[in-house]
Amino acid sequence: MDISFELYKVFYYVATTLNFSEASRQLYISQSAVSQAVKALENKLGHPLFLRNTKKVTLTPEGEALLRYVEPAVNLLYNAERQISHAQPSEAPLRLGASDTICRYFLLPYFKRFHKEFPNIPIKVTNSTSGGCVSLLHNNKVDFIVTNAPNPHLTNKDMCCTIQEFQDVFVAGKKFFSLQEQIISLKQLAQYPILMLDKTSSTSEFLHEFFIKNGVSLTPEAELSSNDLLLDFARIGLGITVVPDYVLKSPKKDFYPLKLKENLPKRRLVLAYNPKLLSSPAAKNFLEYLHCDKLMV
Repeated sequence: MDISFELYKVFYYVATTLNFSEASRQLYISQSAVSQAVKALENKLGHPLFLRNTKKVTLTPEGEALLRYVEPAVNLLYNAERQISHAQPSEAPLRLGASDTICRYFLLPYFKRFHKEFPNIPIKVTNSTSGGCVSLLHNNKVDFIVTNAPNPHLTNKDMCCTIQEFQDVFVAGKKFFSLQEQIISLKQLAQYPILMLDKTSSTSEFLHEFFIKNGVSLTPEAELSSNDLLLDFARIGLGITVVPDYVLKSPKKDFYPLKLKENLPKRRLVLAYNPKLLSSPAAKNFLEYLHCDKLMV
């Protein structure tokens, strides 16, 4: 089927903004031209792509399916344009996706080193959840991601390598819970107010599955969006929380780790990337810092 890329490009802008006038502004063409391009694409494909009414624009199921293919293709072409347009290819930016916790407690020293060695190369970091980071990777909005594993959103098409293992640690405030010398079971732990990341995180999914496998129902007292907030809440006595051990590298005088009867399985920090799309020299330089020890599919 011979369909102009310009039609797909107009579709992409309307689909990502869900606003015909905003799409026309970003494309520097009239709103009428946008509408005509969308209508032409719908006629060629034989399906409506948008539902329009006076209040809002939404994608049809066919439009949502098409966007899943068009979005990474458009981003790939734009990235190629940016790569070629740089006077010096080595100055292409470093594009990385990771959670705020991984950025703050693990990647920050690497950013500092990279900026010192390559001061003219911009570092563009996008914070998101584990699932969101994988989506960024699949849509070629980043060169690679650093994420917790297991991560159910990664597929066998993603090239991954292990950076390091880590252990999730339950911690309690010294002023509020006197459990330092005790070895407690998950069943006993579940009787206390537990503070966890929200259900959209891979950490929450991992912990719920672990408790279920051990015959314990886990009902968090609060579900928050970041490990820093979890520690803040635990610091004022609102409950016991769980964080990766690399978050506790710097001394936390207010907390102590709990001793559990059941051992939590270790998890991994992994780097995931698509080798066919990893064209940035900056990204390749940064990867050398991380020393991945084992390739996996």
